Amino acid sequence: MTTLVTGVAGFIGYHVADRLATRGETVIGVDDLNDYYDPALKRARLADLDRRHSGRVRFVPVDFADQAALEEALASSTIDRIVHLGAQPGVRYSIENPHAYARANIVGHLNLLELGRRRRVGHLVYASSSSVYGGSTTMPFKVGNPVDLPVSLYAATKRSDELMSESYAHLYRLPQTGLRFFTVYGPWGRPDMAVWLFTQAILEGKPIRVFNEGRMQRDFTYIDDIVSGIVAALDRPPLDDDRVKPGGSGAPHAIYNLGNNRSEPLGRLIDVIEAACGRPAIRDLQPMQPGDVPATFADIDDTIRDLGFAPTTPIDTGVPRFVDWYRSYTAD
Repeated sequence: MTTLVTGVAGFIGYHVADRLATRGETVIGVDDLNDYYDPALKRARLADLDRRHSGRVRFVPVDFADQAALEEALASSTIDRIVHLGAQPGVRYSIENPHAYARANIVGHLNLLELGRRRRVGHLVYASSSSVYGGSTTMPFKVGNPVDLPVSLYAATKRSDELMSESYAHLYRLPQTGLRFFTVYGPWGRPDMAVWLFTQAILEGKPIRVFNEGRMQRDFTYIDDIVSGIVAALDRPPLDDDRVKPGGSGAPHAIYNLGNNRSEPLGRLIDVIEAACGRPAIRDLQPMQPGDVPATFADIDDTIRDLGFAPTTPIDTGVPRFVDWYRSYTAD
């Protein structure tokens, strides 16, 4: 069984490739190693995969938003399934760099749909985001909630991906599962995410920017739990049986939330990071950022029922693991 993983040098892609290779599967990983954040971290992830799974994870450097280059790079490869995790991430970055999101998240997603259709893959699992729920105040967020009022371009591109996937499931019966991720954190994480930024600033004795003056809540989800959900979804392609799936499709296309099913106040996250770092934070209270939302909270009833998804890692456990990894990584 060979699985194509896009964004393999990214945070979640690295961990998914690791999990699949650990259980004996062959992984073809693609990534363009762009400089949205330091490519040295991406290369370190790839080096770790090569060290631990030499021969089982094959890295192909290519930009999946370039259709011709993608097709050429994978022309000789057999692909049974696809886990499409590559994207241009970040809500705030989308305000200043909108074209990067249209190219990577919309054109790139279309290219993977076409690849899946032409290769007749058994299942395409793709990353969506809790951002599609916009500023909804109906908690927790259910997959069936209206998601037509995005408050950032990033969210709009992720919702567009879901709609394009629905059309391909309907027209070509391409089995697909979309996963709405909720604030993923953990070892090998992204430097633009709150847990990394707060940890770095606290250890360096610098102020942390606390947006909306701390009146924010997030469903923080540990990376091991997220990967378990992704792999569970990958192993359970939706049936082409005309039954309505989570997300509302009668085609072979389902959408699920992957979250911790707990909405934590931002202040409590900072408290846990302070304890793990062994020093206090200098809190610089800031107004709400454009495109941000005050709270996220995942309803995972469908995910539990259909995928057997059971997150087990609260921030009291996951945050110290991240801090330990961060100290080790930055000491090297």
